[in-house]
Amino acid sequence: MSQHPSIAHIRKDYIQASLDEAEAGNEPFSFFKKWFAEADSAKVLEINAMTLATVDAQSRPHARIVLLKAIDDLGFTFFTNYQSNKGKELAANGNAALLFFWAELERQVRIEGIISQVTDEESDAYYQVRPRGSRLGAWASPQSSIIPNRQYLEDNEQKFQVQFEGQDIPRPAHWGGYRLIPTRIEFWQGRSSRLHDRICFELDANNTWQKSRLAP
Repeated sequence: MSQHPSIAHIRKDYIQASLDEAEAGNEPFSFFKKWFAEADSAKVLEINAMTLATVDAQSRPHARIVLLKAIDDLGFTFFTNYQSNKGKELAANGNAALLFFWAELERQVRIEGIISQVTDEESDAYYQVRPRGSRLGAWASPQSSIIPNRQYLEDNEQKFQVQFEGQDIPRPAHWGGYRLIPTRIEFWQGRSSRLHDRICFELDANNTWQKSRLAP
């Protein structure tokens, strides 16, 4: 089957910036925060949107967009329904990967590591700052389950609106946070003629970050 010519001839040359080992430093969390701040200053759309890749019990890969909600010295945190497909996949296999793509800056960050659930206290704290509608949604949506129609979802939302009317909405036990604890972080800066800059950090056996440059 031949490639559609309109797709085959799509081209974009990356010319905005470069990336070298000295600029990346020796600590990838600090450099990620620097790049994130620059993405914020550049008004990148949905800068905290990231692809989460998981593997199910049959070793089949799955990917979807989730939102980064916290970063600390341990890792990268997001929140979801523990009973969703991604939650079941993470229960079966804790290896996962994240991908940020900031097109406006011609940059991407690849992060690989091990997933663990955050504490109940961390999940409660984030849940309470969500808009009320989002808190209701955590109750109303049986995420990833087959439902008969849109009306089912809206009826479920109305049911919980009535149930929690005039009171605080508690966090459901099936909803909370995951933290990806990285073992590998790669920073990619687009360069002209596809000769991109790739600086990779990997944890060694002594839990020390080792830095290297990768060919594009």
